[in-house]
This record gives sequence, C-alpha cells and structure tokens, in this order.
Amino acid sequence: MIGNVSGNGITVGITGVGSYVPDKVLTNADLEAMVDTSDEWITSRTGIKERRIAAPTQAASDLALPAAREALEAAGVDPQDLDLVIVATATPDMLFPATAALVADELGAKKAAAYDLLAGCTGFVYALSQAYGMVATGLSKRALIVGTEVLSKITNWQDRSTCILFGDGSGAAVLEPVGSGGIVGFELGADGAGGPDLCVPAGGSRRPVSPEVLEEEAQFIKMNGAEVFRFATRIMVTSAEELLAACGATVDDIDLYVPHQANKRIVDHAVKNLGLDPQKVLMNIDRYGNTSSASIPICLTEARDKGLLEEGTRVLVSAVGAGLTWGSVYMIWTSRN
Repeated sequence: MIGNVSGNGITVGITGVGSYVPDKVLTNADLEAMVDTSDEWITSRTGIKERRIAAPTQAASDLALPAAREALEAAGVDPQDLDLVIVATATPDMLFPATAALVADELGAKKAAAYDLLAGCTGFVYALSQAYGMVATGLSKRALIVGTEVLSKITNWQDRSTCILFGDGSGAAVLEPVGSGGIVGFELGADGAGGPDLCVPAGGSRRPVSPEVLEEEAQFIKMNGAEVFRFATRIMVTSAEELLAACGATVDDIDLYVPHQANKRIVDHAVKNLGLDPQKVLMNIDRYGNTSSASIPICLTEARDKGLLEEGTRVLVSAVGAGLTWGSVYMIWTSRN
C-alpha cells in the first residue's frame, strides 16, 4: 500500500509529541550478571548500551498517560476535544478492554472513539496512517495516537539472543488539520509468511496459556534473528525509496531521518544504501534499546527537544516489525493552523 496523500483535501499534520520512559535503567553490565553475554558483544552487534525497564506495577497504560499528556499540552489540545484515541501496542494491559479505552478514560477524553492496534514495531506508523485517514476525511477532528510497550513483561531474561534487545517506553502524537505541509505520503506492507520469525507463540486463541506453555516458556518473545535482520535491511530501504518516488521527492530532500530503533546495524545499512547523510539520522537506541511501537514517537520528541523539528523540516520515518510488517511516512513539519 503506497500513496501520496497530499492534495486529497484536508491537510493533516502532527501538532504535538510527547514521551515517557520508566526510571529503572538496565545496563549491559547488569545483563552480564544475568546471562552469558558482554557489553562489547551487545554494543558491537546492536548499538545498545542500556534500556529502561518498567516497575512491576506499571502496565502499558501507565506509560502511555504521561506521554499522551505531554503531547496534548504541546499541541494545546484539551482531552475533551479529542474524538479518536489509537494505542499501538504488543503489550496491552489486558486482552480487553482496549488499553486505548483505559487511556482515554484516564485522560478525560469522553467523546473519543478508542481502540488498540497491533502491528509490532511498525505499530506507530500504522496508527499514524489510520488517524490520518480519519482526520483527512473529516470523520475525526483531533486524534491522539500512542505507541506504548512494556516488553520486559514478555521477554525471557534467560534468552541472551532476545533479552539484550528490548526496553520499555511510550511516545504519543496529536494529529489535526494544519494550514500547510503536514503528512505527504505513506508506504505500508506486511508479509505474514515471516510471522514465525518474530512472535510470541502462546497466549492467544491458538495456544492459550497452560502448564505446558509455561514449561516451554512459549509466552515469551521468540526471534529468528538472522531472518529478521535480512528482512529488515532489505525492506527499510525499499519502503523508503518507493515512498519518496511516489511523493516526487529524493533522499536529498530529507532533512531528518527517524528510523525505528531496532538495531544500529540495520539502521546503518539503510542509511548507507539510501545514500543518506548520517548527520541527518536520529538515533537513541544506545539509551533505550528497541521499544517497539514507542521508538519512533520517543525519537520525534527528542528531535523536538533538540530543535531539529522546525517549520518546514522534511522528515522521513521508517519501521519494520513483527507480522512481519513495515511502513514509512514522509511529512513536512508544520505548526497548527
């Protein structure tokens, strides 16, 4: 699915972003005491030095709320004026009700439709496209999207191939009609054949939780790292290239590249093959690890705080995740109308 959405009617942009990460820091040195690994091994293969871990009492909605409140404040939007809340997460508070409904209630967004979206690490991009469609057609006036994850709750801390990768966090964005610029286009896709390469095998209707499941530790993340790496290095490049072509843009037009923070080697490969200036790439994986659907909005908030998102800044966003899914967005940063 690919499209240049500019000129289709209402111009839509992000008018506020926010993020939140838990206080607890888990370093590579801490992991050395837990599994057979080393700081040098983790850093050289992933770029990660540390990650944040939620408290035992914190769920996805607890991380989502401060990020959402910061985004709403930045946009100057009252929660009561929201009419749509989408939460992208692979770690909801519970199967139902939707975490989005819980978040909307806590915010006081009494007029908002609310639902969860699951697309793995691509979740924020998928949610952004859905919220865009609602606002661009006039069905929604103001939408809040949140990527929030407590991956530590589904990580096997004895599996050294996966426990080094993931962290917890949340990021949010407000979408509204804007006077100019805004979102220009999307490229989205999925390949379910690769689903088993990155999955949580049990806990759903196929294999409900049982003593056998717990004994197999099938309730935790399983990953075929080599296959996911091959897929990600290819699709991060082709997705961005196809989107830019559809939008009549080139790599030289990009002022800021915000990739999903999955693995520094994957990002480095994409940057090199796209021909992007490394100085235009935002990376924070060294401090947060892979926070799945939260990684891109956390990065956008950091970019704002660093003064990298000015009026007219041309931003390319790309992600790849469980599904296997992928997606890219091209937008021109703008202020509220």
